Amino acid sequence: MKVLLIENDQQVARDLSFCLQVRYPEAIVVCAVEASTGIEMVESESPDLVMVDSSLPDIDLVEAIRRIREFSDVPLITLMEGQTDLERARCLDTGADDLVTKPFSPLELLARVSALFRRTRGLGFKPERFLSLGDGVTINFSTRELSVNGKRVKLTPIEFNLLSQLVRNEGRVLTHYALLEKVWGSEYTNDPSFVKDYIHRLRSKLEPDPSHPQLLVTERGIGYKFTRRI
Repeated sequence: MKVLLIENDQQVARDLSFCLQVRYPEAIVVCAVEASTGIEMVESESPDLVMVDSSLPDIDLVEAIRRIREFSDVPLITLMEGQTDLERARCLDTGADDLVTKPFSPLELLARVSALFRRTRGLGFKPERFLSLGDGVTINFSTRELSVNGKRVKLTPIEFNLLSQLVRNEGRVLTHYALLEKVWGSEYTNDPSFVKDYIHRLRSKLEPDPSHPQLLVTERGIGYKFTRRI
């Protein structure tokens, strides 16, 4: 079992890890101190349980839950401190499975985790995480695999991350700057040639006719967009 803690208080993270590993000795606990990193880790780590703190510095709790629920049904518990009834209700309405109040009782925490597993066993990435992109191309986000006409196509991590960003924003033009920041990091945002080179590589692997791309479309002087062809 793997648990992802999105928690910026190191002591709370240690306490949570200890409780979980006492009850579930086989548990692997991974941590993120920012919501943005934690959201990415929901995909990359494929956890069996996610616990999100309400006081993360970068993204509002409700927004963090919403983003996770866009692509995953992973069991999710929020750790809340001082929130109003309305804020708690918003978390549940957005997709949290349960709420635990801080400071938490270890016995109550473990009881809630156990009850949540009984209710949600078998959930994880939604079925639509396996997508048909058109022209015989399919992508599986949970396994990070791409197939063209039934044959698996090898992508580097950068190629897959770039494709994922475009597919997740189907129909939207993503600027060179946005793609550089999301895929390579802020230190690369002044070099759009990175994007151009990798788009060329992706087209050679995806497009039936890379010289006349139909899936990865250029918006001249701006960036690129993904257009599905079914």
